[in-house]
Amino acid sequence: MKAIIIGGGIGGLNAALCFQKFGWDVEIYEQAPELGEIGAGIQISPNGMKVFRALDIDKQIEAIASRPRATQFRMGESGRPIFTNPITHYEDTFGAPYLHVHRADLINLLKAALDERKSSTVRIGATVTGYGQDDHKAWAVLADGSKAIGDIIVGADGIHSVIRTQMLGADEARFTGNTAWRAIVPVERLGRNAPLPVSSAWFGEGKHAVTYLLRGGELANFVGVVERDDWQSESWTEKGSRAEALADFEGWHPTITTLLEQADAHYRWALFDRDPLEQWIDGRVALLGDACHPMLPFMAQGAVQAIEDGYVLAQHLSEEKDHRAALSAYFRARHGRTAKVQAAARANMGLFHQRTSAGKLKTYGPMWLASRIKPDIADERLAWLYGHDVTAA
Repeated sequence: MKAIIIGGGIGGLNAALCFQKFGWDVEIYEQAPELGEIGAGIQISPNGMKVFRALDIDKQIEAIASRPRATQFRMGESGRPIFTNPITHYEDTFGAPYLHVHRADLINLLKAALDERKSSTVRIGATVTGYGQDDHKAWAVLADGSKAIGDIIVGADGIHSVIRTQMLGADEARFTGNTAWRAIVPVERLGRNAPLPVSSAWFGEGKHAVTYLLRGGELANFVGVVERDDWQSESWTEKGSRAEALADFEGWHPTITTLLEQADAHYRWALFDRDPLEQWIDGRVALLGDACHPMLPFMAQGAVQAIEDGYVLAQHLSEEKDHRAALSAYFRARHGRTAKVQAAARANMGLFHQRTSAGKLKTYGPMWLASRIKPDIADERLAWLYGHDVTAA
């Protein structure tokens, strides 16, 4: 059996490894001239690491990652801690560690694993314009008029998915009123203002930031989200200026301002929200990841949910000979879970940006108190997410 995967990002490459595990041949078509990611970090929670363990690449990923000691909430201007949750025990509690990885490092590792296992082909610079199918095969149509023929088509082509647009029409996205900044800086430039080896969320009025370390502590990753409506480009690769980023976080803790001062590039993108789709399969064609359930970044689950998708899809297609029944089972298995994660991320958007004293007290006061009298409350609330194991189904 052969799967044609459209998109060579984390979701597409991981899905290819999952199909290989179950004995399929794979062809990947990526429109970019090379595989890779502009510098950015990614958080891989235990539910994602369980998939990588099933693919036998978890130890390689651990070797290129940073392992945070805790997750932490802090006030953005003063740096005062609100809540600290140690997470070094996650391997015992949830069955796998929580890691921070550079996206480019993960892309390179997934591609190397595919090359080593040899039952896949990756074509770069290949623009897919649509798909077709009959009772026996499915094919992707390329811009040059050629076709890539397989047993199924997997649309892993992101938020602007060509496959989804043909299947379901143009999506309806709502601008959230938030713009996100991202940057990566070598830790050696930051001196005493380098972030701690924890995953920190910094809260402020109408904005928040996240900091953590990459590559074993060599790099500091920054994401900052600001409420503003004067800029609405959803591009992942558009640059802003250092002055604009510093203005958005003026008066914040030196950890944040030093990161922005020392960054060589400041990328920004507008955040759009989308309702869960009612369907993401069509005959022999299926969607996964951002192509079918794009998520706001406030649960750090976008890539991890795509990773789960790939395993569930490949498993169902390998265990059920009827592809329609297999894809229907895949959709049923994933739709409710991904919709719940989307809703949780949407809820956190409001949680992080309290503007009034009353709102701060009502929201952050219980967090502060819980960290002292019931420090494991965060683990309990995240068990449904991090404790899940799609490879055990």
